[in-house]
Amino acid sequence: MEFRTTFSIPSSVKKISYSDPVMLIGSCFANSIGQKLELGKMPVLINPSGTVYNPVSVNNTLNSIIERKKINEENLYNYDGIWISFEHYTDFSSDNPEVVIERINRKSEEAYKFLSSAGFLFITFGTARVFRWNQSGKIVSNCHKIPASMFTRELLGVDEIVHLWSILLDKLRLLFPGLQTVFTVSPVRHWKDGAHGNQISKSVLFLAVEQLLGHPSKPVYFPAYELVMDDLRDYRFYGEDMIHLSAQSVDYVWESFSSTYFDKTTINIWKEVAKISKAVSHIIQTGSKDQIKKFALKMISRIEEVTGKYPDIDLGNEKGYFLDLLK
Repeated sequence: MEFRTTFSIPSSVKKISYSDPVMLIGSCFANSIGQKLELGKMPVLINPSGTVYNPVSVNNTLNSIIERKKINEENLYNYDGIWISFEHYTDFSSDNPEVVIERINRKSEEAYKFLSSAGFLFITFGTARVFRWNQSGKIVSNCHKIPASMFTRELLGVDEIVHLWSILLDKLRLLFPGLQTVFTVSPVRHWKDGAHGNQISKSVLFLAVEQLLGHPSKPVYFPAYELVMDDLRDYRFYGEDMIHLSAQSVDYVWESFSSTYFDKTTINIWKEVAKISKAVSHIIQTGSKDQIKKFALKMISRIEEVTGKYPDIDLGNEKGYFLDLLK
């Protein structure tokens, strides 16, 4: 007897390896999967401007990167003594505008160089609803806790998203012909929209993505949403807020992701490196000095074995951590 509705995901013809940098931009899927790639020390860049949720903001982020846009003080806004960018996360903010400008321009240039050599670009849309800054009429990526009365909330249309992204896909195809773009829709519900409002928003995203998959650059789709909503389909796989995914749910999506985009060699390397990364993050609370020393020597030996086989994987910090345990 079957108690779940499972489905198969076709294996990607193009694979992600340790020589294929991966950029992820968008909402929760981008962060969750990106962190898994980081755990295995794969070349990855996650949300260089901070987490973004709607198709316009993701589009703005990428356009700024590929156009190598340099911002100045005119692109910032001062709110209660803090200089902010409506296209960036709060970590870029400061009471000194020059600090904000330097941070943003440096990160944007780093992102351009990374994207120039990337093999994959994963785009995750979270919502079709946007906030428009009343003063300028522009859609923002981050409201920075400014009063809601200073924004107008809107629902994007399918045609609007398709038009905007068709132009961007044309640019990406011209600049980076070897880049594989992958669209996903976040399974995290935007519950502030209400149950019906969330469904309307997600439906707009699905319809837009479906049209974009016909673009000449041949983008593809990864069913992260379906894995959670149609396969797992149980509140056991959510966090305490019943909205965000649990660690177990993220692990399940990751298994499908890695099976789709990794070959067996890459999976095996990732597992070995991930064990080392997890060992570093493990807080040693018990054990004698001899036990800790034995553990550290074991991990150093494992690190040397991995780097001996794969010298491009940088585990210098991890090795330094275990060497410190020997002192």
